[in-house]
Amino acid sequence: MTAWDIRPAEVGGVLQRTATAAEGLSKAGESVQKTLPSAATAAGTISGMVCGPVPSGPVAAALAEFANKWSGDLQYIAKRTAASLNGASEATRHYVEGDLEMAATTQSDALKEPKIDMPGQGGGEGNGKGDGKGGGAKK
Repeated sequence: MTAWDIRPAEVGGVLQRTATAAEGLSKAGESVQKTLPSAATAAGTISGMVCGPVPSGPVAAALAEFANKWSGDLQYIAKRTAASLNGASEATRHYVEGDLEMAATTQSDALKEPKIDMPGQGGGEGNGKGDGKGGGAKK
């Protein structure tokens, strides 16, 4: 194994700054999820007055397509960021405790692909944990 030279205090500082940035990214993502539907509705349509439900226009359709295209990627980024931060923190803790083998294993585990459980994909109910337990509305 390659020798390690880790400065735990510096790692802690980097992790704290990264967690702060990730929190800002998470809040922005939540804001987009909350406001995108109302933006699509407010965008209206290019057709004239109608009776009944308002049809969606090209802007609403484009916003829906954007949400469908990017929501999985954004969830992946959030899970990957959390796994990386937790893995680096745990690996550093193990290093401090002197267990280099455990640190290497933890670091390796943090690099594994996160599982994204989205509603309607692969039978998942979209609880976001990838544990197959769902979490959506009760049937």
